[in-house]
Amino acid sequence: MSDLAALAEQVSGASQGAVTDTKITVGELTLTVEASRILDVLAWLQGPGEFRILVDICGVDWPQRPKRFDVVYHLLSLTKNVRIRLKAQVGEGESIKSAIPVYPAANWFEREAFDMYGIAFDDHPDMRRILTDYGFSGYPLRKDFPLTGHVELRYDDELKRVVYQPVHLVQEFRDFDFMSPWEGAPHILPGDEKAAMAPNATSGDPGKKP
Repeated sequence: MSDLAALAEQVSGASQGAVTDTKITVGELTLTVEASRILDVLAWLQGPGEFRILVDICGVDWPQRPKRFDVVYHLLSLTKNVRIRLKAQVGEGESIKSAIPVYPAANWFEREAFDMYGIAFDDHPDMRRILTDYGFSGYPLRKDFPLTGHVELRYDDELKRVVYQPVHLVQEFRDFDFMSPWEGAPHILPGDEKAAMAPNATSGDPGKKP
């Protein structure tokens, strides 16, 4: 049994059912944890498990899944020289306990997850946005959030202040198909057509002139 497999078995046994799945991929251990029991598992890892350092907390959006979000915790043990990842599923409109009582460093990580995804953390002492501007609408890292955003800000010379105004763009400019025009994407944005027109576009030598 590998060291990671032994660690997975140890944490699963200590969690008393809170760990529902373990997976080792490319040398990394990931545990899936019941959201309602996340503090129990974190407390054990911070104490007997010797994972003293919280590296990060982030979110992952799965729009088509009933439990839309993964809250992902990355921990480091200097004594074991190993990292571990925990995942807990949270539905839209649901919340999960703040990890601050176990890892005080979770404070700003959780605020960022709230700001970017709208994931709320119960008992957080300051649950407000941390990266976006005052009055920002929406959650930028959700996969259904338009790339252009909903509003833009500019300086109004008449009012002598910065103002917000709605973004007016056709829907085609809000969609992103994760492909470039060179991979056969159906939508060609202004300027991309120049690549197809270039004399040496397929010559393998973009610097060579005809």
